Amino acid sequence: MEELQKLQLRIAMHEDIRAYRELYLLLSEGLQHFSFSITKSREGAEEVVSDAFVKIWQMRSQLHSIDNLKGYLYTTTRNLSLNYLAKRSKEPIRVLHDVAEESFIECNSPEELMIARETCKAIDRVVHGLPAQCKAVFQLVKEEGLKYKEVASELNISVFTVRNQMTIATRKIGKALLFGVTEPAGLAISN
Repeated sequence: MEELQKLQLRIAMHEDIRAYRELYLLLSEGLQHFSFSITKSREGAEEVVSDAFVKIWQMRSQLHSIDNLKGYLYTTTRNLSLNYLAKRSKEPIRVLHDVAEESFIECNSPEELMIARETCKAIDRVVHGLPAQCKAVFQLVKEEGLKYKEVASELNISVFTVRNQMTIATRKIGKALLFGVTEPAGLAISN
């Protein structure tokens, strides 16, 4: 456990990519088995664990405040696995702003719930402000769960264009979340 805490601090305090890789190597296999037990899909489990570790890197500056990183990663993996199943099911499509934040973000305090709500609102603002094609691609992939190939076919564009549009959308969302606004002051979000 001490090793895990050292890695956690190295990532949080120094943005240490080596520590991040070590953390991944230490926990990814167990997390993938755990996710597979929920998703029943090797590819899905790999995607879920990858997303969980991306989330860890994105929030690296706040990692020092997490008391049990392993538990946090397992909870995140569980939630992402359930989200993966929901996306793959034939249930009616629900867009992000129609879903209560509490149903997919674990909050332990009113403050965390408020932050989660503000985060969802920020994402929603960025998505609504995307150029038309970029917004359509993002919504088809993330909200409707279509594969890049399916989106390309539906919009009559190349898979490469879909990939590029998703990169643009995720960068804009990431920058908005990093700076806490949709367009950071003095920082143009480029395509």
